[in-house]
Amino acid sequence: MSALGVEVGTVRAVRPVGPGREFLLDDEPVDLHLADGRIVDIAPTGALPARGEVIEADGAWAVPGLWDNHVHTVQWALAAERVPLGAADSAAGAARLMRDAPVLPDGRRIGTGFRDALWPDRPSVAALDAETGVVPTYLINADVHSVWLNSAALAREGFRGDDGLLREEDAFEISRRLNAVDPAHSDEAVIRAGAAAAARGVTGLVDFDMAWNADAWPRRILAGFAAHRVEFAFYPADLDRAIAAGLRTGERLAVTDPTGLVVSLVRVGSLKVISDGSLGTRTAACSHSYPGDPANFGVLTVPPDELTALLTTAAGAGIEVAVHAIGDRAVTAALDAFGASGATGSMEHAQLVRHADLARFGRLGVRASVQPQHAVDDRDLVEHHWAEQTAIGYPLASLLSAGAEVRFGSDAPVAPLDPWHAIAAAVWRTDDDRAAWHPEERVTLDQALEASVRTSLRPGQSADIVLLGSDPRTADAAGLRTMPVTTTLLGGRLTHLA
Repeated sequence: MSALGVEVGTVRAVRPVGPGREFLLDDEPVDLHLADGRIVDIAPTGALPARGEVIEADGAWAVPGLWDNHVHTVQWALAAERVPLGAADSAAGAARLMRDAPVLPDGRRIGTGFRDALWPDRPSVAALDAETGVVPTYLINADVHSVWLNSAALAREGFRGDDGLLREEDAFEISRRLNAVDPAHSDEAVIRAGAAAAARGVTGLVDFDMAWNADAWPRRILAGFAAHRVEFAFYPADLDRAIAAGLRTGERLAVTDPTGLVVSLVRVGSLKVISDGSLGTRTAACSHSYPGDPANFGVLTVPPDELTALLTTAAGAGIEVAVHAIGDRAVTAALDAFGASGATGSMEHAQLVRHADLARFGRLGVRASVQPQHAVDDRDLVEHHWAEQTAIGYPLASLLSAGAEVRFGSDAPVAPLDPWHAIAAAVWRTDDDRAAWHPEERVTLDQALEASVRTSLRPGQSADIVLLGSDPRTADAAGLRTMPVTTTLLGGRLTHLA
């Protein structure tokens, strides 16, 4: 369908009211009138004549296009080709799942999504070798901060590990190698994944793929990718390259497709800096040690002085920074670096935050880019591994109350790329039959929507619009997670129609 002159008829629209974070969901049906990729009018149903093709929405509810603000795009796209290990409840069970796993064309077996932090047994090379033999076999932790390899895989990659586990930078290097498939293959996987995301109302994502994304995204656009907007990051190893290339945060990368159409879906994002580890791998930098391991306070993978220097360099080049900080020590160090450098950008994850640090987000203008699904996925890990911590775990309401700007994401493939999962987790703070976990950190539906969008349903705004088959105001946790998305429009162009 053309992006010009499309009308959306008979919807109930979610629109912002006032200067704050409140949204109004109108009960009166309206028509949305679109032209040149933007909303040009919102009028009572039938009040104005249609000026082009009409999408008959049949009383749907309309919300602005949804964003996922933290995605590892290629790893997420390729996860569909890898063995899911989320159901494994032991190291032995995970190894058994890999025994009959398909061998990929490159000669490897790859599994993904295991969570070993509460397993009764520990990973070992011998246990994995016994099940997988001489085929190089790789198991990626759900948090991507550790990987478990058998002897054949360790030898193939040139690593050693007594238990077969590689952590942090070594694990990231393995992921980079596993993701470095033929570009045509990965681009096709990303295009398929993008279509699936559009079917859940996604009109934009922030890509934290560990690669040089300034070349990858224009190539994907030329290969036919058109599902959503993209902001891409790069890492410290490529900071000088990005500066030399003149990349600046917010700059559009316009691509001319084979038909001569100029496509501007891609923008330069942030410098991504991983400053500590993760809860699942027990490497997040915390004030108190991990139970049973009194010397383990996690790791600051980037020393504070080095972090400040990176942020200072980026700020001077017009580049925002996204700092991964999970433990409270890492959060404090990152806020210190933002304050000392004058850099702008986001804190990614912020899963354990000292009370005294909450207000610093707002004062420094640092966005809190959080993943609400992690709170419900990790609740049992927190109760065990962070039981002695005194900082706030997975704060949402506390950050908002302190004046922080909050944005939601999934960290896909760590959690499913589905904004409705994030919204449900934030509003209800549970995804099973248990009571809400720390219900004091629940947020309202309005606040959750605000953290999930970049635009609004107002005349003059980009026509990034999602039509829903039921009223989100009346949905329980399960209803939000399974929210029916009937139509997704990106700049007035259909990317999904149920």
